[in-house]
Amino acid sequence: MDIPVSRALAGYAKAPSAAPASAGGDKEQGGFAGFMADAARTGIETLQASEAMSVQAALGTADAQSVVEAVAAAELTLQTVTAVRDRVVEAYQDLIRMPI
Repeated sequence: MDIPVSRALAGYAKAPSAAPASAGGDKEQGGFAGFMADAARTGIETLQASEAMSVQAALGTADAQSVVEAVAAAELTLQTVTAVRDRVVEAYQDLIRMPI
């Protein structure tokens, strides 16, 4: 199984199964929107941590293993984001091609 797909499935398995959508002006999101917001937030944090680790490596304060792990996590996050983007574009194109 593709790694981005398996990460997405693992994240989906952790999501609450019957989370009701939030009502009114409630800031907490439930369901799919909350899952996607959390995934985006986690991805951004991973990329920021990797960038900080790369800066530490350039300064000579980080060990090589930590840098490699951070870069690998950032690469996996980027692959996941790209896969999700591609699926969204495919779905949009399918909707455009539908007869009315």
